[in-house]
Amino acid sequence: MIEALLGFAAIFALALLRVPLAFSMGLVGLCGIGLTISWQAAFAGAAQVVYETGFAYTLSVIPLFILMGNFVARAGLAHELFQAAYAFIGHFRGGLAHATVAACAGFGAICGSSIATAATMSKVAYPSMKRLGYSDELSTGVMAAGGTLGIMIPPSTIMVIYGIITETNIGKLFAAGVIPGVLTALLMMLGIVLMTRHDPEHAPAGERTSWPDRWHALRGIWGVALLVVVLGGIYGGLFTATEGAGFGAFGAFLFALARRRLTWLSLYQILVESARTTAMLFTLLIAASIFANFVNYTTMPTDLKEWITHLGLSPTMIVVAMMGIYILLGTVMEELTMVLLTIPLFFPIVTSLGFDPVWFGVLIVMIVQIGLISPPVGMNLFVLNSLLPGVSLGQIFRGCWPFVAIMVGVLGLLVAFPGLSLWLPSLMN
Repeated sequence: MIEALLGFAAIFALALLRVPLAFSMGLVGLCGIGLTISWQAAFAGAAQVVYETGFAYTLSVIPLFILMGNFVARAGLAHELFQAAYAFIGHFRGGLAHATVAACAGFGAICGSSIATAATMSKVAYPSMKRLGYSDELSTGVMAAGGTLGIMIPPSTIMVIYGIITETNIGKLFAAGVIPGVLTALLMMLGIVLMTRHDPEHAPAGERTSWPDRWHALRGIWGVALLVVVLGGIYGGLFTATEGAGFGAFGAFLFALARRRLTWLSLYQILVESARTTAMLFTLLIAASIFANFVNYTTMPTDLKEWITHLGLSPTMIVVAMMGIYILLGTVMEELTMVLLTIPLFFPIVTSLGFDPVWFGVLIVMIVQIGLISPPVGMNLFVLNSLLPGVSLGQIFRGCWPFVAIMVGVLGLLVAFPGLSLWLPSLMN
């Protein structure tokens, strides 16, 4: 166990020296195996991990969903979804905030990136909220929190990474995220109702849209229809997650082409951006696998499992304690880093207690959502701060706290009622 603790300490030390996470985890894992077993085993194991990761068929789902998201983003779907939501509910008090949450849920589900969703909404929704007199706290809080919905509502890159690391069925993970994602969006809207009732001057009502204009605003529904077809095919057993991702990427390409949003230059930019994001994720996965192999070679997983067992806590209380640790870590660590470092430790304990790995995967995604808007290191907060120079970081921090509380409440519901996550996967073929 001491070797594993020294490994974690070495990763944090390298991180403080600004060494990229992938290099830190890979180097520590390689050196750890080399020092504890043999250097020949270390290099052979690292080479095998690189080969298996690079040629794994299931991993092709990552670049395909990334490509799908980049195509629909280029097609201007975010703006159309926001306009559609605003046309139907913008005339209510806080209607623009509700429309932002709805648009974030729709666009984030297709895009799959929380940061990209928050950044896009800062350009699409913030000008309208500013014009109507919305407070900066409420506006930025809604955009930051709404941006996180895309990693719970499938397809989700975080779910794919979790499924690959833990060898959990990705299709079932996608199905498990639907109800929690929709529930989170609805509770965010309920929170907006309560906040605007308490401070009505911070969220005035917008103009009422005529019914002809409302029907016209629904033209963006075709992008959502693509997502429904992809996910419906996966859930119904018509094709695998990888095949669905390929269908979705091709459909998104046709969607962007039909909107006349593609040029040779924009196509090149989309492909380069997709390749860059994929390379980053694959490098992190390879490094995390090497470090996880090192941790598994030590006695830390067994020792940790025995220590938790001797505490005398019920299995549910052990999971609650894990969630508490995750929430604290999310305030000081980048979320993907936190997941990659802790899954090798916590996942064996969860499965040994008899819990469903699909359910635990949904909890992990909700933890990542909370971390993305938790001060002081929530990534969505700093993205908005960089894109909205007129809004101070303090205002963004104050605006996000009510939504952090809402997400913690949803996490509690998911722990208390596993059926919220597991009912849809149980219906899959």
